[in-house]
Amino acid sequence: MDTTTLIIAGLLLIVILLAAVLIMQKRRSGHLQSRFGPEYERAVDETGDKRKAEAELQQREKRVQKLTIRPLEPAARDRFTGDWARIQAEFVDDPVQSITHANVLIQEVMRTRGYPVENFEQVAGDISVDHPLVVQNYRAGHEIAVRHENGKAGTEDLRQAMIHYRELFDELVTEE
Repeated sequence: MDTTTLIIAGLLLIVILLAAVLIMQKRRSGHLQSRFGPEYERAVDETGDKRKAEAELQQREKRVQKLTIRPLEPAARDRFTGDWARIQAEFVDDPVQSITHANVLIQEVMRTRGYPVENFEQVAGDISVDHPLVVQNYRAGHEIAVRHENGKAGTEDLRQAMIHYRELFDELVTEE
C-alpha cells in the first residue's frame, strides 16, 4: 500500500467514526426527548446547553433506577384517595390549609411509593423520569404555593394549584 491509500483509508475511518458518534448522539437525544417530553425542553432552556441538559436527564434516569419505586397497595391507594377527597372538600372553607394538606399528602404518596422527598427540586427531577407529563403540574402547584406564602397568590391561584396537584396525585395513585 502506498502513502496515499493509507491516508485515504485513515480519513475514511475518521469519517466513519464521526458518523457513528453523531448517530449515537442523535439516538440518545431522541430517547431523552421521547422519555421526558416537555421536561426535555425545560432542561435545555434551564441549562442553556443541550449537552448539559441531556447529561442531567441521564443522571436523573440513573438515580431513579437505583430507587425502589413500587406501586401502592390497594389499602394505601384507598386511604390516600379518601384523604384527597377530604382535602378537596376542605378547599371550600379553607383554601390555604387545603393546599398545605395536599402538598403533604402528595409527599406521603411519593414516600410510600419509594421516592425520597427531602428536596423539592430533587423530587421534581425524580418524578420527571417516570411522570414527565405531570411533573410540570407539580412544579406549577409548588410555585403557586410558594407565591401564596409570600402573599402574592389569591384564592383563584390556589384553586389552580389544587388542580395541578390533583393531576400529579391521580397519576401517582392510579399507576400500577
